[in-house]
Amino acid sequence: MSFLAIDIGNTRLKWALYASPQPGSPMLAHGAQFLENIEKLAEHDWARLPATPGSMLGSNVAGDAMRHRVEEQMELWDIEPRWVASSAQAGGVINGYEHPGRLGADRFVALIGARHHVLARMRGQTPRPALVVMVGTAVTVDALDADGRFLGGLILPGHGIMLRSLEGGTAGLRVPTGEVREFPTNTSDALTSGGNYAITGAIERMHRHIVKRCGQEPVTLMTGGAGWKVSPALDIPHELIDSLIFDGLLALQAHRLAL
Repeated sequence: MSFLAIDIGNTRLKWALYASPQPGSPMLAHGAQFLENIEKLAEHDWARLPATPGSMLGSNVAGDAMRHRVEEQMELWDIEPRWVASSAQAGGVINGYEHPGRLGADRFVALIGARHHVLARMRGQTPRPALVVMVGTAVTVDALDADGRFLGGLILPGHGIMLRSLEGGTAGLRVPTGEVREFPTNTSDALTSGGNYAITGAIERMHRHIVKRCGQEPVTLMTGGAGWKVSPALDIPHELIDSLIFDGLLALQAHRLAL
């Protein structure tokens, strides 16, 4: 029975169809649409799927109106739309947020995906902490201890928000995108490098916090559409995993079906 995973972010909807709702299941198809083009899903993206989804689970941070628009596109199948709500504990993650339900669904699911990766890699060994980074419209930098407890995390602007903020608050900074350099000598490079180093600096600081708190190096996993911009300048071992939220949705769905 195939499984549809949906990730509605601040800018785009990403989806993936898997052969079954199990971690490691083969991906049969995938795609993405900007939120303003959601109404194209039923007639275009989803009209040519290799299999009809038997179930679905989604993460949504774009609000109820967007969720309703997506559910309308799903009416071509006889499946019940299900969406993740952050809770005190799920998928091997203990949610240490002050108010667990207020943790963004995408962050919660990414943490579950990261925990799954850590446990799968450390079979027969003591699990390690994890540093989970999502780089998109916004950037989140979250910490998991070795027992799967979410310790807390950071939220900061993504590259685009930083640049738009500077353009709106200063005069004469509307310049082309530059390159990341150690010693920028033009405004374009200075802006691009400043944004990149702000993000990598936050990641590296959280890495130090985890080492101090947990006494060992975390597994650092990065995801998000702009992760490739940040990765080359990050001075700690890390891995880019595009499917991290989908991996979390697969783990959650498999756990639900096993109950």
